Amino acid sequence: MSSPERQMSEFSKASRGRLDTCHPDLIRLMEEVIRHVDITILCGARSVEEQKELYRQGKSKLDGVNKMSKHNHVPSLAVDFSPWKVRWERERFIAAAYFAKGIASQMGIKVRLGCDWNADLSFDKSEFFDGPHIELVGVEDDDT
Repeated sequence: MSSPERQMSEFSKASRGRLDTCHPDLIRLMEEVIRHVDITILCGARSVEEQKELYRQGKSKLDGVNKMSKHNHVPSLAVDFSPWKVRWERERFIAAAYFAKGIASQMGIKVRLGCDWNADLSFDKSEFFDGPHIELVGVEDDDT
């Protein structure tokens, strides 16, 4: 008895546009992730003005002036993504992030997760939690 094949998800036009602002390694990674689980891209590259506003709102620890985000590079060295449909639940972001990190590891792409900055699996509630965020490691300049 054969099981029905899972229909592959694909990026919406908006998600594709955001993803296309990212580094080629992040594009390859997210294209592989969506082959297995339906995701949406929330943010790729962002302007310094957008970064300043996120900092002002407390949604980023980087102000876009003294310290730039990896999102402020062109192409972006970070991507924010979520399982579809977006629900702002820590556990969903942690699971999705580690799923993506596992795929990245298989692809030879080094990443850091905003849900576990120091990769200690403690998910310390006092640490800044950026669940949707995943960034490249080792593809940066001294400024990031």
